[in-house]
Amino acid sequence: MRIVYFHQFFSTPKGSWGTRVYEFCKDWAAAGHDVTVVTSTFAKSDLVTTKLVEDQEFEGFKVKVIDLKMNNKESVAKRIRSFVVYAALCSWYAVTLRADVVITSSGPITIGIPALAARWLRRRKLVFEVRDLWPDGAIEMGLLQNRTVQRAAYALEAACYRSADHIVCLSPGMVDNIVGRFGVTEISSITNAADLDLFGTPREAASLPPVFDTHKVAIYTGNIGQVNNSDLLLRAARLLNDRGRDDISIVLVGDGQLKDELVAERDRLGLTNLVFCDLMPKVELVALIQRSFVSLVPLRGQPILDTSSPNKLYESLAAGLPVIQNTKGWIRDLLSDNDCGFTVDPTDETDLADRLEQLADDPDLTARMGANGRALAEREFDQDILSQRYLDVLIGTVGRNR
Repeated sequence: MRIVYFHQFFSTPKGSWGTRVYEFCKDWAAAGHDVTVVTSTFAKSDLVTTKLVEDQEFEGFKVKVIDLKMNNKESVAKRIRSFVVYAALCSWYAVTLRADVVITSSGPITIGIPALAARWLRRRKLVFEVRDLWPDGAIEMGLLQNRTVQRAAYALEAACYRSADHIVCLSPGMVDNIVGRFGVTEISSITNAADLDLFGTPREAASLPPVFDTHKVAIYTGNIGQVNNSDLLLRAARLLNDRGRDDISIVLVGDGQLKDELVAERDRLGLTNLVFCDLMPKVELVALIQRSFVSLVPLRGQPILDTSSPNKLYESLAAGLPVIQNTKGWIRDLLSDNDCGFTVDPTDETDLADRLEQLADDPDLTARMGANGRALAEREFDQDILSQRYLDVLIGTVGRNR
């Protein structure tokens, strides 16, 4: 089977981004399928290229890398321009690359342009993957304010869902949203996955930040920005400092639009219990996660984020860490039902600080929740199982007459 996968944010484990597509494509290629990924360069990936489009290969599958150099610190206008350029170039490949099935991964919803080109110009089988609900997410976050553009984005979204032979969502909440609005039936939830071996095997770090030797660490990994509610972590650190909890530190590993502002505010307040680390490859990040006592997965209190499926959730569960998060959707139910973490108020640093103290002061509770999370990852989020489930969807889609 020839599979073409359009995913703008591809990374290998040497990068600082999720590796779901890398791992799945590696498995599919090993199973004998011809796999091509069309992606672009961006700040958190390890991909580099010296040409506008460069052909590379990883683990038996091909990757076409478009040189766009996206960065989350850029303005919304610059990012939208990159989305449009990527979609335009992908549209060419959507109609010229040979494929039995095409996967297009959204957001942004502009990926719908090559999706429709593949489906209607070349009659390719189309699997439309939903990582984030666009354009709802962009509108709720205030990133897409022009009414004409909003209407066009909603029309494109509807066309993609109705044209797809199958829809794959990264969370059950997304499935519920799309089924409720469009009544589709060919739809599956295949979440992000946990690399059980990578995060479950003790790792030695070349050099750990000193805070890991002196403090109990609550770790956050990923983008440092408004959507990620990063300022909540600063407020919680300040509250812990005021309470005299000099044994607990919050460590943020990553980059983003708010990082410089938060670093400056930390320094102004004289907080020593809030530590920032630069982006690092996932293979190096594992050791820091394993040496933490809890993982933080904060997001803003926006309804659309209740459907989110953050990579850090699965990595934390695989590492055997309790999780503290603040959405009100499927993740809240997941943590509660499996006793592997807490949900706190997205606006209340007191709630977060209380839970951090509770876990720091109760190693038995921390160990129990961590073990429950690891067991959950083994049951539900093993990347080998999810990779095969996705492949079964592709095989079924190719073999089914529409």
